[in-house]
Amino acid sequence: MTNKAAPGSLDQGTAPRRVDKPWGNELIWVLTDRYCGKVITIDAGRRLSLQRHKVKDESVLVLSGLLRLHLEDESGTIQEIDLGPGGTRRVPAGRKHRFEAIDRTELVEISTPELDDVERLEDDFGREGTSAP
Repeated sequence: MTNKAAPGSLDQGTAPRRVDKPWGNELIWVLTDRYCGKVITIDAGRRLSLQRHKVKDESVLVLSGLLRLHLEDESGTIQEIDLGPGGTRRVPAGRKHRFEAIDRTELVEISTPELDDVERLEDDFGREGTSAP
């Protein structure tokens, strides 16, 4: 049985792709029809959009720095969770969340492959309502 990668996806024979963002960058090192792997670098004092995903489910592992994860709980309240190196957390589909770097932070994100499944609710860079990089 052959597992075909999604159109335009990366696989073992394709070089990783860096995507510059206003808060840092993402290095997408694998993207298949079943999962995606990224290394995300967030500059100190910067944060990603407050967002949610309809389908995308993700988990993070902090490699360095201090990440403040804003994550909606089951009751709809956004909790702030500080994660240092080795800290992990799952962000289930449908939950509002935001990554904020207290210090320059590098993390690994493993997720389902729906990269454009993002609803930006708030954004420090004027990208609300878009899926623009």
